[in-house]
Amino acid sequence: MLSLARADALPHFRFDAAKLKATADYVAEVIRGNYPDLRVPLHARWRHFVFGGRDLWAEIAAKTQWPDQAAQARAAFDLAIVSVLLDAGAGPDWRYRDEATGLTIGRSEGLALASLRMFEAGLFSADARDPLRADAHRLAQLNAAELAQGFQVTANNPLAGLEGRAALLARLGRAMADNAAVFAAADAARAGGLFDHLVAQADGKTLPAPAILRSLLLHLGGIWQNRLTLAGVPLGDTWRHRAIKRDDASNGLMPLHKLSQWLSYSLIEPLQQAGLAITDVDGLTGLAEYRNGGLLIDSGLIALREPDKANAPLPVDAELVVEWRALTVALLDALLPLVRERLGVTAANFPLGSLLEGGTWAAGRKIAKEKRGDGAPPLTVISDGTVF
Repeated sequence: MLSLARADALPHFRFDAAKLKATADYVAEVIRGNYPDLRVPLHARWRHFVFGGRDLWAEIAAKTQWPDQAAQARAAFDLAIVSVLLDAGAGPDWRYRDEATGLTIGRSEGLALASLRMFEAGLFSADARDPLRADAHRLAQLNAAELAQGFQVTANNPLAGLEGRAALLARLGRAMADNAAVFAAADAARAGGLFDHLVAQADGKTLPAPAILRSLLLHLGGIWQNRLTLAGVPLGDTWRHRAIKRDDASNGLMPLHKLSQWLSYSLIEPLQQAGLAITDVDGLTGLAEYRNGGLLIDSGLIALREPDKANAPLPVDAELVVEWRALTVALLDALLPLVRERLGVTAANFPLGSLLEGGTWAAGRKIAKEKRGDGAPPLTVISDGTVF
């Protein structure tokens, strides 16, 4: 897709390579503001559990008596998997009010906080004595009304894609229940069972990050409903674009896997805390979502050939959206070495996941606020609760 953009051969966007340096300057400035010491963690769900310097998950974990590191890691996997899958765009009007902290917050941070509180309360657990779980049996029975209560949804506080989120968690529960070999090796079937499956794949104490993504795509691919399939295999966050030409069955297909890749980043830290070394973190890609993608449009790096198309909401499978998201992944790779150069950091201490966190996601939000008072992205994609 980027090669076509460089040749000015895409149907929907023009690419202005001259804007790469200015965009890298902007991102580097945002990183210095957010992380003056340049010690930038990965763009993982764990960042969204920190408010005003308080790490709410760490506070919950510190009060819990874990029998061993593996038990804590399974609980962390439970939380990360459920929370990430609930993270599709909330819409502009939804807010979550947290009694314990007094915070009222929306968008991704609000979804994170709400999911953390639901997890803490045992909403996803099948065992009242052990609330910090996400059990297959319980998730399979979860309904939209229960989720609406947890998210504080009302007529005046609407959450986009609520039904889709509940259905996604129910499919997650059924997929785990049907795959005991992966999700129930050390316990009843639960999301945290994936921890044991990944540990078993490790070479000694070392696991490459792409192995996390591979396991997620293989064993949870079936939870993505009404998506493309190939030879009976569900393809998840994969879409069609006429410009992608191949000589095999993947002709026209563009895989993105935004939520699965973000979940892969989010599972790295629990694995590390359990004693594993995670290698090849840059083997994962950037995330094809609206803050990273919005940065590219708002900075002028890419521009719509027909600007009026930004005025109407677009379905996620629209070719324009597929093109935008694919360019987002490709151009994050192009920005990474430029930002490293500006910050004076190395590939070893500043992987792609740190660029996202520091970073392009924050820069996308910042520039959106500068361009539009409400901070909305430059394009509006209709959320079904399972993509953005």
